[in-house]
Amino acid sequence: MLSGQEGELVSVSVKVEPRNLESLLEVLAQVTFPINPQIFHGVVTTVEFPAYEPRLDEVRRALRSRGLDSAQVTCVSMLQKVGAAAH
Repeated sequence: MLSGQEGELVSVSVKVEPRNLESLLEVLAQVTFPINPQIFHGVVTTVEFPAYEPRLDEVRRALRSRGLDSAQVTCVSMLQKVGAAAH
C-alpha cells in the first residue's frame, strides 16, 4: 500500500459520456486538491487521476452537485495500478 498523511494513494477512474467531459473537468477543477487528469477517449471517455482515498467522497459530492453520475467513480490501489501496467 502506498500511503501518506492523508491515507492510501489510489488511482481514480471516472467514466463519462463524451458530451459531458467538459462538465466533468470543470467539477474536478473545483475540488480542494489538485488533479492532473489523464483522458482516454472512446465510446465512453475515461478520466483517471491519483488521489488519496479519503478525498473520493469530495469528488463524488462534486459530481452529484453538477448532475453527473457519482457511481461512475471507481478506484484501485496505486500499487495494483502500477503492477498491472508493468505486465
